[in-house]
Amino acid sequence: MDVAQTTADHLRASVALVKITVLSGGVGGARFLRGLREHLRLTRPDGGSPATTTAVVNTGDDMWLTGLRISPDLDSIMYTLAGENDEQRGWGRLGETERVSGELRAYGIGWPWFTLGDLDLGTHITRSHYLRSGLPLSEATARITSRWDLGVTLIPATDDEVETQVVVDGGSMHFQEWWTRHRATLAARSFVQDGVDTARPAPGVIEAIEDADVVVVAPSNPVVSIGTILGIPGIRDAVARTSASVVGVSPIINGAVVRGMADACLSAIGVETSALAVAEHYGARSQGGIIDAWLIDESDDAQLDALAAAGIRASAVPLWMRDLESSARLAGDAIAIAQR
Repeated sequence: MDVAQTTADHLRASVALVKITVLSGGVGGARFLRGLREHLRLTRPDGGSPATTTAVVNTGDDMWLTGLRISPDLDSIMYTLAGENDEQRGWGRLGETERVSGELRAYGIGWPWFTLGDLDLGTHITRSHYLRSGLPLSEATARITSRWDLGVTLIPATDDEVETQVVVDGGSMHFQEWWTRHRATLAARSFVQDGVDTARPAPGVIEAIEDADVVVVAPSNPVVSIGTILGIPGIRDAVARTSASVVGVSPIINGAVVRGMADACLSAIGVETSALAVAEHYGARSQGGIIDAWLIDESDDAQLDALAAAGIRASAVPLWMRDLESSARLAGDAIAIAQR
């Protein structure tokens, strides 16, 4: 690959952009958004109109716990963009302590296997205060994120409570219990988003998708993150009708998940753990799906012909977001293929 030509292509594409909207889950989405922010910083000319980036964030992992409203994906993205995320653990705040969680365990309340740090609890207390004061989640999120200069506007996919339940043999449980406590080792029969049928997109979500120059489906869990966002009535339709190019980034590299246990989720809905299968799961917009273009890793380049046959233009590029530089390069590749 000609590095100079690639940089020039990224620059030309980025300069033309005004609005970028990213459908995002937690860690993978957070790293992609951080890379996108860096890419735009590097490619916007001095004095040029700044591009605006909006992240529509999954809330299906949210829950009430010990009287507090927990929003894991919103917080993971916020902490990452603020430079406050603990990169070693991959979650939570830097310099975190866990004295309060220890006290909760001593009192026998909460989930002993779901540890919340003291700094993190400050966020949950603030969110719960706003919600109990009558503010919707989107407004609470705007107030919470205003503490930092994130460079990205975060909007929850919905203000309504939509929580993912995992159906297993013998019953069901909240997604966080299945994911965190059992590490997805219990065979999932299906995923049910309680309340999704009557949920409404949060203010600004539909506009962010319809008015975008590019919509990116981040390399997040296709089932319980992106799938939950698209399951909220009105959002999938907005993606289908937007005039923007819609490009997805594969969360699968060389037949394996990049992070977490998304393969267990894909198996539950009968989708193979491959970049091609996830792209076909999303489907080409020209055939009633949601994506126009798809980025796969260089190790999966043998799937390019099959993707073309499925009506999806694709490109094989390095997908591993090992650091800020590689994340920014991936964001540039996403913009370039969307604008192609």
